[in-house]
Amino acid sequence: MRKQRTLTPSHVVRETPRQWGGGREREELVIEAQRAIAEGSKSFRFASLLFDKTTRERAQMLYAWCRRCDDIADGQDHGGALDKDAEATQDRIEAIRVLTHRALDGQPTGAIAFDALGQVASEVTLTADMADDVIDGFALDAADWHPRTEGDLMRYCFHVAGAVGVLMARVMGVAADDEDTLDRACDLGLAFQLSNIVRDVAEDAAADRCYIPEEWLVEADIPPGEHMKPAYREELVALVRRMVDLAEVHEAAARIGAARLPFRSRWAVLSAANIYGAIGREVRRQGAAAWDHRVHTSKAAKLGHVARAFVQALRPPAPVPAMPRWGRRELEAMGRSG
Repeated sequence: MRKQRTLTPSHVVRETPRQWGGGREREELVIEAQRAIAEGSKSFRFASLLFDKTTRERAQMLYAWCRRCDDIADGQDHGGALDKDAEATQDRIEAIRVLTHRALDGQPTGAIAFDALGQVASEVTLTADMADDVIDGFALDAADWHPRTEGDLMRYCFHVAGAVGVLMARVMGVAADDEDTLDRACDLGLAFQLSNIVRDVAEDAAADRCYIPEEWLVEADIPPGEHMKPAYREELVALVRRMVDLAEVHEAAARIGAARLPFRSRWAVLSAANIYGAIGREVRRQGAAAWDHRVHTSKAAKLGHVARAFVQALRPPAPVPAMPRWGRRELEAMGRSG
């Protein structure tokens, strides 16, 4: 009979060595991230060119992770058909979370976009809580969630864009304990998402999604699911104007934070603020005709916004009469407790 041998802890479990970036070459991660941006967001690609090389590459790798998470959550690839099977969607959200946590722990994931996130995290220190705030936005969409109150709307905007703004702030060198500048970075994300929502009202309605708070619709006497009907167009325009006004409050606050960034980062952020802000303002300007065709910004207009941002980056930001009602830490707490 074989004598049983007592095993020491080192014989039972061996710690896996950390391999930031999944053990891949950084250059490989950057090239793949650049490809993802080329197929994804023209506006982000345009603004990211203004960063210094290191910041630009980090921003591109972060974008690649966000883009891949979005595609996995929707069961699509760069805008393909959506997979709406609820159980499969929840499984995909959990897979995103597992891969993200592995990447942030310095473990290879076998998925290049997640390994890219791990590389960025090793360079600027991103936390699991920060990433989970973003993933929770995908989970809300997966649950076919709709906002009931303005607070719900802002919580959603925090998860899908404000939390990304916080990650981007860290990429641009904002210290983890610089709470006010992180708040302002969140404000910019909130402004971006509010502009996206007003632009995509018709597109979302066609997909049976609505991000206008139910309480707003009730106040305007618009029945659920009927906000795109011609009979309610005037009321819809008023609600969208209200949302653009809200976006502008957050955009103005964000410009205060941008003033604290290095010049090239400041220029890039202000360019993006101008580009996305123009989308919301154009929707407001067009009024009832805003959804006859999708509002977009031409290349010439983007160049104009970039040129204006260069001048803005040389000057102090305009005074803000009042700071936003909704702040990062309040929305963060709402999301993590919900």
